[in-house]
Amino acid sequence: MTIHSFAKTVIFSASFALCDPVSATEKKPDAGAVQRMPTVTALAGSLGEEQPVDETGRPEWTGARRFGSTRVYIQKAPLEFGIESWWRLKHKRDGTLRHRLLQEVEIGLPGRLQFDLYTDHEGDNSGAFHFQSFNLELRWALAEWGKIWGNPTLYAEYKFADKHWGPDVYEFKLLFGGQLAPRWHWGLNFVWEAEVGGDREQEFQVTGGLSYTVIDGKLGVGIETFYDRDSVKGARGAAADIFAVGPSIQWRVTKNIHVDLNCMFGTNKQSERQIAYLIFGYDFGPGESKKGYTPISGQRN
Repeated sequence: MTIHSFAKTVIFSASFALCDPVSATEKKPDAGAVQRMPTVTALAGSLGEEQPVDETGRPEWTGARRFGSTRVYIQKAPLEFGIESWWRLKHKRDGTLRHRLLQEVEIGLPGRLQFDLYTDHEGDNSGAFHFQSFNLELRWALAEWGKIWGNPTLYAEYKFADKHWGPDVYEFKLLFGGQLAPRWHWGLNFVWEAEVGGDREQEFQVTGGLSYTVIDGKLGVGIETFYDRDSVKGARGAAADIFAVGPSIQWRVTKNIHVDLNCMFGTNKQSERQIAYLIFGYDFGPGESKKGYTPISGQRN
C-alpha cells in the first residue's frame, strides 16, 4: 500500500468513527471475521516482458529493440544507458554487397525523452570500410504508454556526414507501436529523410513489424516489412519504389543482452535481393528512476 493510499484509509476511518454513534473504542472485532487486504487488480498481460518498468508505464519488451528497421516508443528510463552494435547487409540485384556498421549509445532522459548518438561506417563489395557519418538522434513520446492509441513518438535525427562521401542528412520519423494481444507486439514508422546538398536525395519510408513471444523474456519471432520511395533533385517523378518483407527473430541471451536477426527479401526489380540486420545490444541497467518505480495495478496496459 502506498503512503497516499494509507493516508486516505486513515482519513476515511476517522470520519466514519466520528459519524458513528457508537464509539470506535466500544466496537469489538468479530473474532471469526477474516481480515482481508484491499483487492489488487492484475496488470493486463500475464507475461513478465509485458509489465511496466518505469514511470512512463512502457512494458519491459520495449527496452530491447525488437525490430531491425522499426522503432517503438522509447527504450530507456531516465539515467539508463545502453549500447547497440548493428550490421546491415544489402545484397543487390547485380550481385554486389553493401555493408553498414553502426555503433550506438542510448541515453534515457526525463520527460519521456531519449537521446542517442552513433557512428556509421559503410563497406563496399570488396569489404573495405570507411567512415560515413556521426549521428545525433532525439525521441519524445507524446504521452505515457497506453494513454494514446499507438503510443505516438516523435523522432528527429541529424547525420554529420564525411564530406568525402556525401552531404549531411536530416531525418524525421513518427513512431507507433503497442500490443495487439498477449504475446503479440507491433511497430510502425513513417520516415522522411533528405540530403542538405549534393543530389538532394529524398526518401519516404514506411517500415513495420509484428512479433510473437515464444518464450517470455527469451525468444520472439515475427515478420518485418520495408517500403522506400527514393528520388533525387530534377527527377522526382522517376522515384524508385523499393519493397521488402521477411522474417525476424530476437534472442534475449540474458536480462541485459539481446540479439536480433532479420532478413527481408525484395519483391520487385528496384529492390535489393536481400536486406539483413544483425543487432547486438547491451543494457547497463536501470537508472534511479527505474529503481524506485512500483507499478500501480490497473492503471496501465
